[in-house]
Amino acid sequence: MNGPTTQITDPEANDEPRKFTFDYSFWSHDGSKEDANGYYGPDTSHPNGKKFADQKKVYDSLGVAVLQNAWEGYNSTLFAYGQTGSGKSWSVVGYGINKGIVPMFCDDVFKQVEAKKAEGDKTEFEITFSMLEIYNEQVRDLLDSRTKKGGLRVRQHPKLGFYAEGLKIVPVQSYTDIEARMEEGTQNRTVASTNMNATSSRAHTIVGITFIQKFQNAAGEDTTKSAVTNLVDLAGSERAESTGATGDRLKEGAAINQSLSCLGNVIAALADRSSGKNTRVPYRDSVLTKLLKNALGGNSKTIMIAALSPADINYDETLSTLRYADRAKQIKNSTSVNEDPTEKLIRELQEENEKLKAMLASGKLEMVAGEEDEDLTEEEKKQIKEELEDQYKSILDKNAQEMEDMKKTFEEKLKEAEQKGGGGGGADFHAIAEKKKTVPHLSNLNLDPQLSGHISHFLEAPEICLGFEGDIVLKGPSVAAKHAIIRNDGGKFTIEPCDVTNRLLQNGKAVVSKQPLNHNDRLIFGTTQYFVFVNPKQRDSSKEKYPEVTFDMAQEEVAKKSGFDMSGENKSRDDALLQEDMLEIMPAVEEANAISQELDKKMKFESMIVSPEARGEQTGRTEVMIKATNVETKHEWIWPKVKFMNRKYVMQEMYNDFLDGDDPWDLPPEKDPFVDDINAEFHIGSVKIWLQSTSYMIAMKEQLDIIDYRGYEVGKVNIELVPCDKSGKEISEDEVFVEDPSELVGKDVYFKLKLENAMGLPSKFTDLYAKYIFNHEQKPFETKKLGNTINPQWKFNQVHGFAKCTADDIAFLKDGAIMLQIWGKQKPPKEKRTVNTKDALVKGALTKGQSHNVNTNNKKVDPEKVKYMVKCAVLEKKTQHLEQKLAAMKKMLEEANKHKKRKLTIELIQKIYHAPSSDAAEKCIALIPQEKDDTSSESSTSSSSSSSSDEEKKKSKKEAKEKKPKAVLKKKEKPASAKSNRSSHKPPSKARAQTSDAIRGQNKSSSCVLL
Repeated sequence: MNGPTTQITDPEANDEPRKFTFDYSFWSHDGSKEDANGYYGPDTSHPNGKKFADQKKVYDSLGVAVLQNAWEGYNSTLFAYGQTGSGKSWSVVGYGINKGIVPMFCDDVFKQVEAKKAEGDKTEFEITFSMLEIYNEQVRDLLDSRTKKGGLRVRQHPKLGFYAEGLKIVPVQSYTDIEARMEEGTQNRTVASTNMNATSSRAHTIVGITFIQKFQNAAGEDTTKSAVTNLVDLAGSERAESTGATGDRLKEGAAINQSLSCLGNVIAALADRSSGKNTRVPYRDSVLTKLLKNALGGNSKTIMIAALSPADINYDETLSTLRYADRAKQIKNSTSVNEDPTEKLIRELQEENEKLKAMLASGKLEMVAGEEDEDLTEEEKKQIKEELEDQYKSILDKNAQEMEDMKKTFEEKLKEAEQKGGGGGGADFHAIAEKKKTVPHLSNLNLDPQLSGHISHFLEAPEICLGFEGDIVLKGPSVAAKHAIIRNDGGKFTIEPCDVTNRLLQNGKAVVSKQPLNHNDRLIFGTTQYFVFVNPKQRDSSKEKYPEVTFDMAQEEVAKKSGFDMSGENKSRDDALLQEDMLEIMPAVEEANAISQELDKKMKFESMIVSPEARGEQTGRTEVMIKATNVETKHEWIWPKVKFMNRKYVMQEMYNDFLDGDDPWDLPPEKDPFVDDINAEFHIGSVKIWLQSTSYMIAMKEQLDIIDYRGYEVGKVNIELVPCDKSGKEISEDEVFVEDPSELVGKDVYFKLKLENAMGLPSKFTDLYAKYIFNHEQKPFETKKLGNTINPQWKFNQVHGFAKCTADDIAFLKDGAIMLQIWGKQKPPKEKRTVNTKDALVKGALTKGQSHNVNTNNKKVDPEKVKYMVKCAVLEKKTQHLEQKLAAMKKMLEEANKHKKRKLTIELIQKIYHAPSSDAAEKCIALIPQEKDDTSSESSTSSSSSSSSDEEKKKSKKEAKEKKPKAVLKKKEKPASAKSNRSSHKPPSKARAQTSDAIRGQNKSSSCVLL
């Protein structure tokens, strides 16, 4: 980050860095240090210390502007967007002394109000506070501990816009009041989250602060200036894996991601509008966009914080967040000051009410006027008109409440709130915080660190029972009425389950008997109740430094005990993503099984680690998938992670209805998250067919293993790859074999894929067929469907290839493959057995261990084996062809010697070398006697060389006789004799040189001399 510019680089690609420019770019990843009070400020000794943005810097840049807007009478909205763990809550709320924008904003409001009063300002100041949560398209009032079935209804007011009907809006007179209210809201949120493990990362939180100033204007009229400030912490924008939900009838069932996707659509539409396009803005598609309509495209000054993760495994999500923010910054809002005489406001409300009463009395209902609704379709307008009567009554009540509030003084409102149980219980929260310092207790753990530590169960009695009928009430899947007992024997604590089948984990290990309990021990009751045992006396008296316990720590322990490698060292991006998925999916699987068990839904869920090959895909990363099994019929379904998680949220709703005693709590089969289509096609297994043999135009016939999701062999398939022409006429490989695939560039290359049959497929399937996609073609090729057999005889033939092959085409054939998928349908059960879900799951747990996992990282069949088989087959074929050529060349030499041929034409040699078969080579070799061999010139050359050599020898002998005495008298002359002897060999050398020249001359006339 440099000034307002943010730059992002993919560490696993060579692409150019991407740059985005915003009003501010804050760096807060590193470059900080913690002071004595726990506040994180810049570390000047760190390379990034100068650019580190602490909480105060962010507030001064953003929060101060929001506060100024409130004083001037402008509505403001600040919302934080980004994936879970990227720092949204840190920026908006903060932790401890590191306060975020919301608490600093609230603190400054009251400081400035007090300063105004101290200056003698006669203005009346009123501040109200509200806090709501949107989860699964339902609005929940976080200041109301009573959960309303279905949540609060969202209504539309002609002047106020969309609002949550019945939302508790409480007056506050100090920052302490707001702090207490926020703690109250957070605790209510934590209780709901803990009961069902409904993590806050899936929920949006909106804190609403209304700042009202009442004074007399220049004309002496009582005037009201109001400003609504919304501070929004959006749900985590997690990885969007579209493949998981494809084709699932319940893919929108939980509506978990609906709000964020709709928000993205609204931002895109508003950005188009700002650029001059006439685009409909789909505010009504989600509860979130309805409530944020003013903030996004109405009368509000809006700030967006895009929280980013610098981790390389989150590159895609971070880039997506930056693009999201880049689009949002294009939106332009028109704002105005909310200032009107009080009497005028009351008069307008009265007039509006009289008009509504008249419409209700006459029965002539019309659309509510006053706000632009051009974003509505005719169908939406018709639907709204059908609800108008109920809507009008709600508006009447809202207007009446508004008028009543305007007539009350702020003191009257405060007194009324206290009588209704106001004050937020600040004294209680303070007392609890003090008690936690000295009394042993259980403190809750939550996936969202912001919600951890908000539930405390004090262990003051000698013996305490935990469960949904215990001394400490715990609710949730797999939590028994009497679940576990904690005993205190003279300051030494122990824990044991009330029944050995009760799911109780201590530090990741199942507890089946009494165990000592020590400070910082992690405890899991059932599947959703995570706690840490805190013993202040043991902690303070020990020299040991205890680490801070988190939800992730507790979950990683469970994963390690189940045999998974959860270390973060030396892991690739894909491995890190896989580990992240496992941490998310493991508790979800346990919870789904627990709900199935309690509702007796006959379903068992198990996690699987599945490679791309096992999924029938050419590329991709290893992913976590879920095997869903009906324990009665033994039918199985393989669910992608996204499909399972969406269904799990519906399971949670069903279970909540069951606990609340709603009748009926069960859902019809078409909406039941535990039910899947028995007639749905099932992916039995896959085979990777490597095409390397076709790049050498070699035929291949193999029997290959069919591998299922678990990596097990589930059958065999017989395939053939045969060279052919475009029409499909098969060609002998002897006629078209090439030593180097590059020889095929520019030529027509075709081959026939034959799927003869499969053998030994599981007997529980019928309507068996195979399908695949060749290269980049869109439409898959499929065999016929065959039933009532485990050995389908498909007899499938299909011609593939390329006209005038390019280098890329050859590369695909040499290194590419076809992924063949085997599909079928599960047969209906012959007889239905009655099986209790709990008994079946307990039995399975005893045989497999504590975690529900189908497999681990070990593959039962190596998918690379086929690749090596093909390589070996190609190598064997190439060797055969080369041996054939070598044999032909040897035979050619023998035949040439036999007929005393000293030269052969290159044309004949090429014919022999490239002969497609041994017979063809023999026919060419038979032509050797007919080759012309001109020996006369060679004979004269030879005799000439011979006579010349004889003359040289005679002359040499004569010279030797004359020099012999000298050699006796003077031995030093001997080397000269030797030198003379060497020079006597020059003529033969000269003759060899002449022969070499002759060879070069003969080569020029397309012939070869055999020496």
